Amino acid sequence: MNKNFKLSVVMPCYNERDSIRDIVAQVLAQPFDIELLIVDDGSKDGTRDILEELAKQYKQIRVVLQPHNQGKGAALRRGFQEATGDLVLVQDADLEYDPSEYPRLLEPILAGKADVVYGSRFAGQSHRVLYFWHSVGNKALTLLSNMATDLNLTDMETCYKVFRREVIQSLSIEEDRFGFEPEVTAKLAARGNLRIYEVPISYNGRTYAEGKKIGLKDAFRAVYVISKYGLLTRARGR
Repeated sequence: MNKNFKLSVVMPCYNERDSIRDIVAQVLAQPFDIELLIVDDGSKDGTRDILEELAKQYKQIRVVLQPHNQGKGAALRRGFQEATGDLVLVQDADLEYDPSEYPRLLEPILAGKADVVYGSRFAGQSHRVLYFWHSVGNKALTLLSNMATDLNLTDMETCYKVFRREVIQSLSIEEDRFGFEPEVTAKLAARGNLRIYEVPISYNGRTYAEGKKIGLKDAFRAVYVISKYGLLTRARGR
């Protein structure tokens, strides 16, 4: 695999003091030239103090502080604006996704076959057994998104998405919370000329007691976002 490139890892972060040290160590252990952009979205649990320490410890880390809690989409929007790498990868600050799978995620782009890669939790890899209805909801939202965009993804809601930097920085991201996922998918599909790949990934989902943040209202918002950016975009031929 060609390693002569810079990877910007954009990590939105909110109240993750229990996991932030571990996930940062895992990200920086990967064999790439990494710029780790951690966008703290108004944490109040001491996470910001830990980030200050980590930024002094690792030169690869850049910490961006949001003035108040705005949501994952807003944090990602800020991180994408700050990214300077050739490729941009989204990494959650919890421990649900495994950074050791970066080579698998990057390979289609580095091989010249893709412009965007999604890591699918539903494509046959190992995963922690948790909420049935949560997985049903994810698959239903992916189906609705596919109907609106004419893509054949298996996991639209996945955190792991990799973009050529010029691709993600050319999109106008408007959603502030978890509506980012269907919005960015619709806007990528609307381009019509982007090569989108999907690769299998493992998944170690956490419970709500362990800090999972997405909820039912986010699912309803996702349906609205799919309609707004997916169906309307197709209808307008964009």
